[in-house]
Amino acid sequence: MKTAFCSLLGAVAVLAAGATTSLANDRYADMPPVMVSPDLSAPWVLQLGHAPGIVRPSRQSTQQPLRRLFQAEPDRQRTAAVQQPAKRMVMPQINPIYLPQEVAYGGPQKPGTIVIDTKQNFLFLVEKDGKARRYGVGTGKPGFEWSGTHKITDKRVWPDWRPPAAMIAREAAKGRYLPTYLAGGIENPLGARALYLGTTEYRIHGTNQPWTIGGAVSSGCIRMRNEDVVDLYERVNVGTTVEVI
Repeated sequence: MKTAFCSLLGAVAVLAAGATTSLANDRYADMPPVMVSPDLSAPWVLQLGHAPGIVRPSRQSTQQPLRRLFQAEPDRQRTAAVQQPAKRMVMPQINPIYLPQEVAYGGPQKPGTIVIDTKQNFLFLVEKDGKARRYGVGTGKPGFEWSGTHKITDKRVWPDWRPPAAMIAREAAKGRYLPTYLAGGIENPLGARALYLGTTEYRIHGTNQPWTIGGAVSSGCIRMRNEDVVDLYERVNVGTTVEVI
């Protein structure tokens, strides 16, 4: 009996020693995962989640574009100053009846004679075979009419103008001051050509106001369009007879 009990104690001691050694070795061994029943883990897992109905957006860093210290300026459109076209003054046109034309002429004057009709404002250059070349003219306004026969004593191209003293005083009384001398040119009221009549101050001359042709507008001179007085200038000579009627 005693022998059997001792044998049992020896076996227990051996098992205990083996278990102790096994436990010591298991401390450094991989442990199996701990399995928790879903019934036990569900309440704890829910507590780790987000509160219902609250959405927490994640923070995203937005990188701001770097501002350039020196940015090229955009091309500026430059609008050039546009000069408005100058307004052209519309001049009245003369009646076509006063334009040069060949007409029948039955007067007693010889061919080559100039006849000026101050009532109808026509100048006739008498030609052969009962013909005449007719031009429209401007004649003396009321108070400056005259009639008579003279010879052409001089012919000038783009003549100078020296207004008579009486004309200067007369116009000054109206508030219009005339120069004592004006060189020939397009601004000169005598126009492109002048035919001087006898020893008088009267002339057949051009004008810088062609729309006045056909009226009683002058201080006694006979005015013509520039192109017409140039044409007449080429057709007559010094010594030509001029009759003003």
